[in-house]
Formats: sequence, structure tokens, C-alpha cells
Amino acid sequence: MLCASNGSQALELLRTSEIDLVLLDVVMPQLNGFQVYKEMKSKPETRLIPIVLVTGLTHEEDRIQGMVCGADDFLSKPISKQELLARVQSLLRVKKFTDELDNAETVLSSLALGIEAKDPYTEGHCDRLSKYSVRVGETLGLPAHLRIALRRGGLVHDIGKLAVPEHILLKPGPLNDEERKIMEHHTIAGERICAPLRSFRHVLPIIRHHHEKWDGSGYPDGLKGDQIPLTARILQVTDVYDALTTNRPYRQALSSDRALTIMWEEAKRGWWDTSILEVFEAIVLGSGLDNDAQHAAVTRLTDA
Repeated sequence: MLCASNGSQALELLRTSEIDLVLLDVVMPQLNGFQVYKEMKSKPETRLIPIVLVTGLTHEEDRIQGMVCGADDFLSKPISKQELLARVQSLLRVKKFTDELDNAETVLSSLALGIEAKDPYTEGHCDRLSKYSVRVGETLGLPAHLRIALRRGGLVHDIGKLAVPEHILLKPGPLNDEERKIMEHHTIAGERICAPLRSFRHVLPIIRHHHEKWDGSGYPDGLKGDQIPLTARILQVTDVYDALTTNRPYRQALSSDRALTIMWEEAKRGWWDTSILEVFEAIVLGSGLDNDAQHAAVTRLTDA
């Protein structure tokens, strides 16, 4: 157990030590408990640490402030030792579960990046897709859980390629029919790999369906139009753009304008969702969408 005599010292301990749970007194020198709490929750490395706010204050507004801050628990002095231990044990069980999920996601992301690293032409591909897709989601005003799914989906969408033999995965020329069938199975394999993670339930449709096409000619399920999950439609547009604007063994990277021209030609053939392509093009070109255009795009997509 580590002890701090003031709020600043508490933050220093959090920076230098592995902490599983924080008992945080509201009244402290330098920084009070609410200030320390807000600082912890603003940083990715400490925001998931459970916090119990402890106080001798009895004013209702203080308790309300603690609840509004989002404290995991709030105890008033004098504190029952048995009650404190019970609550701490409960929060530590939750923390252990959260750590396991976080570790699993880290492993999956590392595996996905390992696949990417095998091909020098795809360096940074997953990270770019993640950022592109989240930007589209933000522009469309998608809820937080779908933006998180887009971020994760960008990183792990091709994790099923772990099941693809390396001679097929890295083949420089076109695949034959048998090889193509094996390659296309990576979407299903990826879904199975990630399915045990409950926190990935909104990511699974992205993994399985990011190779579907608007006209139903894609794989693995031949979904058509609005049958394709919105998040998968977003990722597939960003995926195509990144492929076109990245160097390949058989061609140099295309300019943004040329890549978008090709994508609009493909959209006219029925491959991509034009509503999403319109939003993505505005983001790439830096023009953005005015309020009316954004509202129209959101209406088309969310009514689907």
C-alpha cells in the first residue's frame, strides 16, 4: 500500500507506480480529491483505475459532485472497516476483469500489426484506417461506442489473415480461384478470433463485412446496400482509399484526386455507398461539409 500526503504527491505516485485502486480523500492540501480525480480520468494510463472518494463532508452538494465526477464509489466518514473492505474487493474484481479485456485487445492489435509488418507496402495501414474511419464517424455524429468500434476495427479488421498461408498472403501476382477463396475466408476467421471478447461486439460486423459491396457482389455473405453494417461501409471506403494512395509492387501511390476519381467510378458501378464516399471526400479534401450537407448525409445513413 502506498500513501500520499497531498494531491500532487498522489498524482506523482500514479505516474511512477502500478496502482490498482485509489482511496481518495476529498479534502487534501494543494489539490483536492475532485481535482485529482479529474486529472486521473483525463489520462489514458490512469482513467480505468477504480477510485473511492472518501470524505468527512456531509453536505449533499459534495456527494452530488462526487457522483457527477463519476466516482466508482463514495464513502462518508466515519467509515466501517468491513464496508470499506467489501467495496474495495468488489472494485478490484472489476479492475481485474477490465485489465484482462485490455490485455486481450492489446494482444489482438499486436497480432494485427504483425500481419501488417510482413508486407512493407502496408506499413501504417491499420493506423491510418483507424484514424480515417473515426474521423468519418465523428463527422456523421455517430455515438461513442461506434466510434470506438471504428477505431478498433481499423486496427484489427484483417486479423483473420493469421489463418491465410504466407505464400498466399504475400504472393506478388494475382491469386488463382482456390487461393482467392482461402484469402476471402479471412473475414470469417477474423470474426471467430475476436468473437470471445464482449467488448468487441460492435467490431465484429466491421471485421466480417468490410469486403462486402453495395451491389451485393462482395464477400463473405453477399450483403447488398443497407444490409451492410454502416461501420463496415465506412471502413471499406477508407480501406480502398488507403490502398490506392499507398505504393504497391505493381504501381506507385496515386494522388488523392486520382484515387477519389477511381472510387467515384467504382461507386457508379455499385461498389461503394456514395453517401459515405461523399463525406469521406470532403474530409480528405479538407473542405468539410456545411450543416445542410452534413444533416442530409446523416439522415440518409441513419434512416437506412
